[in-house]
Amino acid sequence: MPEGEKTRQCKQEEEHRQKEEEREGLIEFYGSYQELFQFFCSNTTIHGAIRLVCSKKNKMKTAFWSVLFFLTFGLMYWQFGILYREYFSYPVNLNLNLNSDRLTFPAVTLCTLNPYRYSAIRKKLDELDQITRQTLLDLYDYNMSLARSDWSTLSTRKRSSRSLLHHVQRHPLRRQKRDNLVNLPENSPSVDKNDWKIGFVLCSENNKDCFHQAYSSGVDAVREWYSFHYINILAQMPDAKALDESDFENFIYACRFNEATCDKANYTHFHHPLYGNCYTFNDNSSSLWTSSLPGINNGLSLVVRTEQNDFIPLLSTVTGARVMVHDQNEPAFMDDGGFNVRPGIETSISMRKEMTVRLGGSYSDCTEDGSDVPVQNLYSSRYTEQVCIRSCFQLNMVKRCGCAYYFYPLPAGAEYCDYTKHVAWGYCYYKLLAEFKADVLGCFHKCRKPCKMTEYQLSAGYSRWPSAVSEDWVFYMLSQQNKYNITSKRNGVAKVNIFFEEWNYKTNGESPAFTVVTLLSQLGNQWSLWFGSSVLSVMELAELILDFIAITFILALRWFRSRQQLSPPQPPPNSHDNTAFQDEGPGLSAPHRFTVEAVVTMLPSYNSLEPRGLSRDGEVGHE
Repeated sequence: MPEGEKTRQCKQEEEHRQKEEEREGLIEFYGSYQELFQFFCSNTTIHGAIRLVCSKKNKMKTAFWSVLFFLTFGLMYWQFGILYREYFSYPVNLNLNLNSDRLTFPAVTLCTLNPYRYSAIRKKLDELDQITRQTLLDLYDYNMSLARSDWSTLSTRKRSSRSLLHHVQRHPLRRQKRDNLVNLPENSPSVDKNDWKIGFVLCSENNKDCFHQAYSSGVDAVREWYSFHYINILAQMPDAKALDESDFENFIYACRFNEATCDKANYTHFHHPLYGNCYTFNDNSSSLWTSSLPGINNGLSLVVRTEQNDFIPLLSTVTGARVMVHDQNEPAFMDDGGFNVRPGIETSISMRKEMTVRLGGSYSDCTEDGSDVPVQNLYSSRYTEQVCIRSCFQLNMVKRCGCAYYFYPLPAGAEYCDYTKHVAWGYCYYKLLAEFKADVLGCFHKCRKPCKMTEYQLSAGYSRWPSAVSEDWVFYMLSQQNKYNITSKRNGVAKVNIFFEEWNYKTNGESPAFTVVTLLSQLGNQWSLWFGSSVLSVMELAELILDFIAITFILALRWFRSRQQLSPPQPPPNSHDNTAFQDEGPGLSAPHRFTVEAVVTMLPSYNSLEPRGLSRDGEVGHE
């Protein structure tokens, strides 16, 4: 082929190859990292990036802008970290709302404050009083006076008291020297009384482990010891209805709500082991009281009898009544939220309703209805934190001690603790109570707060009632209407007024303080502050990262292929050095074949060795 034609053909092929390279493909990558970053810095909308390219001839400026760019980039993502940490902490805003509407009057529980000497257990209580009288005589040389019925029937019940005496002697009331347990001969130590504590002994079933439940006050020790035996007597009753001796008319002399008289349909009755007969007003969900106006005349007014005629003096040392205000469908825990009403005093209690609504889920650990709390609700009421805590203790009591505590509801399949059946239940109970208070049982962690709860803020005022000038006709009217025949007039009656202080009630709600919209807005503000760009600039940065990964993958693939091409092929094992002759397998019957490899070498064109003409015509003539 003539040399000129070959040259033109080579030029055409080169131009065709350049056009092919210049043609834009569907997916195109850069040939090196330098091209990638140079293109990004020259075309991105991120401020300051172009300074990395335009100042490349000045190495000091390039270094300065590089450090400044990456420092700004790091500070921005440090701020991003702070924003994300705040978002995932789930902060809340507290919203306070004042609502004006007709208010539903809460439930009010009123107790006699002293347990009654019920006829079903009167005999055993008289026996316990005799044992307590002798114990106080031995310990403090105090001769406690008993009722006449106790003295008249003491001799007839001397034999029947042996069983009770046996159990009382198993848990004796003793004095203990401080920080040192000693045996007290005849309970008459010859030391100062301030050096002694008083309590009772509790032992395990096999009497191998005993401890002294001691108290610094003798009054507390005697009350706790007497209450322990009193609970055992109550637990021995097969039917709790035998203790239901409601005497509403003898306890509540007058009841009025919104200037209207109350009746028996407005209250329910239950018995409390320590507070006696209790009456809950406005607990019927079908006909709840409502208050349209605040003030003392638009609330509940009660006149109650506070005389302690046939009560148990060793269980309660106060006189009066106990009142608690709570929401409907919630049990009345008189130990927690109750307060006492003094005899001869008019107690005016003003209320302010307050509702709290918490955010659940990730914002708090509150529960909607207690269904997600791992504690069975033993009360026939809605979930509250105190309901859960008491249920948790009762379930642990049944599990550890084999019986249930009399103060709390009875779980299915269990029975109340009684030392005639469960000899060492007192030992187990006080051990478990110490673990409960130290939160070893985990009840305070398991029981979560409800997301929605209603509370009543109370404030009380007191005044003498009736006054000195009006007490004569007031007591005369009570004696005529309610057969009021108390000699100590002022100490036998009290008045209670419960009403709303204002028509408004407060609602404390929660709302998310850092939402997704707020997070995106804050991230955009930080991005604009440090780089002055928009969302599309973020997409450019994401594109840079993807291109960087793609180029890295392509270069790694090329390097791997080049290594494979440079490495010489390894001859297969058991093969001859001369590859020109290959034997066929021994299993073939055909004769041996030989393969000859010929290497053909193209000779150079001798026409190219001829001298070329200096002119174009001469060159053409040669061709």
